[in-house]
Amino acid sequence: MAMDLAAFGRFARTFQAGEMIFSEFEPGDAFYLIQSGRVELVKIIGDIEKTLDILQPSEMFGEMALLENSPRSATAIALDVVKVLEFNRQNFEILMLGNPKIALTLLKMFTKRIYDSKRRFMILTLDDIQAKVADVFLMLDETQTNIDKTTEKRDFNTTVDDVAHWAGMGVSQVKDIINHFVTQRRMELFKDKIVVKNINDFSSFVTSRRKKT
Repeated sequence: MAMDLAAFGRFARTFQAGEMIFSEFEPGDAFYLIQSGRVELVKIIGDIEKTLDILQPSEMFGEMALLENSPRSATAIALDVVKVLEFNRQNFEILMLGNPKIALTLLKMFTKRIYDSKRRFMILTLDDIQAKVADVFLMLDETQTNIDKTTEKRDFNTTVDDVAHWAGMGVSQVKDIINHFVTQRRMELFKDKIVVKNINDFSSFVTSRRKKT
């Protein structure tokens, strides 16, 4: 979602690859809009560090702590040299009052980010690994707008690596689960896409596993 933020260069900050931008549980007093580079969001669940997301330029992060006046819910780490615009409460108010068009765009982005964060956390809290993988496809079905939904069949332009990332699992483990679904004739795996033959079947499957966790 493009925005003209050239006038806000004074809010720019740069982080080096591997540098921690903020840590889980610390107070949150700013949010960030990525100008270049990638940012990894990680969270400790039990004794395991899980990757929640890898953010790209034009995406924002850290807004939940600012909006909810709560501690950080994840750790943010620069994967590359990352350039961001940093907004704290004071300069965010200046931005909102000075440019209503940008303010509206940011509010829409906030709403989407809140949904995406909560939805991905639902996947990570599932104990059943097959249900985690299936729930990734339910999430994609809910959030992607370029999917043909006229039938129960769904074609997802995604990869095994992407699914592993969203499920917080290893690629080889996810590949085994997808191959199992293929054997059951519930999925088809292609080089450039993954096909779920009946999305409602996956929905029932995940619901049954979620009730048991």
